[in-house]
Amino acid sequence: MTLNELEELVPELKKYTKNMPFDIRSRCIVKKHPAGTLIHQKNMELDYLGIVAMGSDRVINEFENGNIYMIESNQCIDFIGEVTILAKMPKTSVTIEAVEDCLVAYISRKDAEHWLSIDHNLLSLVAQKVAYKLYRSSYHNGLKLFYPPSYLLLDYISKYARFHHIRLGQTLTITKTRQMLQEEIGINVKTLNRTIMQLKKEGFFTLYKGKITFDYSQYLKILEYLEKEKN
Repeated sequence: MTLNELEELVPELKKYTKNMPFDIRSRCIVKKHPAGTLIHQKNMELDYLGIVAMGSDRVINEFENGNIYMIESNQCIDFIGEVTILAKMPKTSVTIEAVEDCLVAYISRKDAEHWLSIDHNLLSLVAQKVAYKLYRSSYHNGLKLFYPPSYLLLDYISKYARFHHIRLGQTLTITKTRQMLQEEIGINVKTLNRTIMQLKKEGFFTLYKGKITFDYSQYLKILEYLEKEKN
């Protein structure tokens, strides 16, 4: 697939690429990353900039003791490597994994640095994305330090429900594994399992084949609990 074909498939992409120099456009390649595969890994030499035109990804930090912590999840359109390039650092600081199948347009780091230096539109879009991620992180920073596991899990479930636009009469099941939930919520598996069983007993959700399942009335109960805990 060419960049032109990708732009036809995702018209919104043109907002980002409309001023791309012709020679850089001619060198651009489009790559598909299947769901569950790595887009790039922590401490890799970064020699490209990617624009995620389709799909979603998650940003994780891997530690030497084997633990994994999810920093954020991102929907398209998004960038790959923009923070490293703007910081003028040679290596990536995080690992990025495709959550859904992703289509990414890649250009070399050299081309990206040149393009950013001459295209204020692109620089503004990149800066806005970076600022939004920082704002989102800052807004929730410290949550895991001062709230109990029950709050963290129910807060996660409420966000999942809002993202999937839960409505009256609907039931949702979170299909992610306990390991994935551990990485995304930031509590260890043993604590997570105990918390799940306790909250299940309290009627916040049920388990279907081991997966958290809840309906709209339970979602409202979760919201009520979260509001009380905040106060």
